[in-house]
Amino acid sequence: MTFHNLSLHADLLRAVDALGWTEPTPIQRQAIPPILEGRDVLGAAQTGSGKTGAFALPILDHLLRRPGRGPRVLVLVPTRELATQVDQTFVEASRFTPFKVATIMGGVGYDQQRRAVSNGAEVLVATPGRLLDHLENRAFTLDSVDHLVLDEADRMLDMGFLPDIKAIVHRVPKNRQTLLFSATLVPEVERVAAFTLVDPVRVEVARPATVAEGISQVLYPIVQEQKADLLLALLRTTEMRSVLVFTRTKDRADRVAAKLEGEGFRAEILHSNRTQSERTQAMENFRHARSQILVATDIAARGIDIKGISHVINYDVPQHPEDYVHRVGRTARAYGVGDAITLMDPLEQIHVTDIERFTGLIFPRAMLPNFAYKVTPKLQAPTVTRTAWDRVWSRGHTSAFRRRR
Repeated sequence: MTFHNLSLHADLLRAVDALGWTEPTPIQRQAIPPILEGRDVLGAAQTGSGKTGAFALPILDHLLRRPGRGPRVLVLVPTRELATQVDQTFVEASRFTPFKVATIMGGVGYDQQRRAVSNGAEVLVATPGRLLDHLENRAFTLDSVDHLVLDEADRMLDMGFLPDIKAIVHRVPKNRQTLLFSATLVPEVERVAAFTLVDPVRVEVARPATVAEGISQVLYPIVQEQKADLLLALLRTTEMRSVLVFTRTKDRADRVAAKLEGEGFRAEILHSNRTQSERTQAMENFRHARSQILVATDIAARGIDIKGISHVINYDVPQHPEDYVHRVGRTARAYGVGDAITLMDPLEQIHVTDIERFTGLIFPRAMLPNFAYKVTPKLQAPTVTRTAWDRVWSRGHTSAFRRRR
């Protein structure tokens, strides 16, 4: 199948050809036809699967065939980085159309965003908090929206956006097409789908807990105090073209980046305490290979779509298994290949156990030759009984549920 088999408008097919998109990805093959038919869609797809194109192309097709005035499309996303990514996809896909795209997010002036809407933007890509600010200040309305997209819904719920989502949905006309996409269709996402979607078509191209097939995964046991030294040793002994390092906290991201810079590596920092201009500059430097390394907190786990990231390194083991899937999904984008490395202190074994149960994998353990370990790593994965699995799994999900509440 090619995009030309999907009955898309000729102006969109010109854009697809210009972008070099040859064959639709599985999520695009399954989602585009029902969206073109006007159906609501509940979609689950592994990260990097072409999900944004799966809803951008058929929505733009609708706009071309049924012209209207005012903002016609609202795409809600959890982070600024993802907003920028979705905006870019809409701009590229609509290059041969008259449509305008406006991004509504924090870190950018309110007046600039209001002008973008008043100048006739048909597509709004927004983070919930900033969008509500505009709506409550009556800068514009959503009365003309007939396409609503909730993208990365599970992440928005994790970040506590459920009240904002409800408030925004109530401001959008009921006579609309709604699309909800999520990497994982957890019960909380299903509950949001129940009050936003009408008789949706379900599209699932991968088991929600799966990691992209092209990702090689390995775990290095190491005591916490030696993580920085092991990271440096791995960078020096392994060919790593473009590296994304994840830390649990903003302070640790700053310290890891400073350590790398002190050892001669060019490293950028991405977390919520950075200004929008700093975050944009960091992304540009990393995207254009002016910096080899980007050190980030989980704010970047779903918002980075950069081709060619060769390695993702979990400096800290994520405490929730869904976050692991999203982190490592930053490599092997669009069904490519990449490597995911996790540095595990013994106290983090419980989180690794949780991740292994969630993904159905047992990660290979490894040692770095000639590294001066203070504690000899255990390379054998612990034996876990079914009862123990269930106990760990129950504890992990209870914790996650409480956090979301």
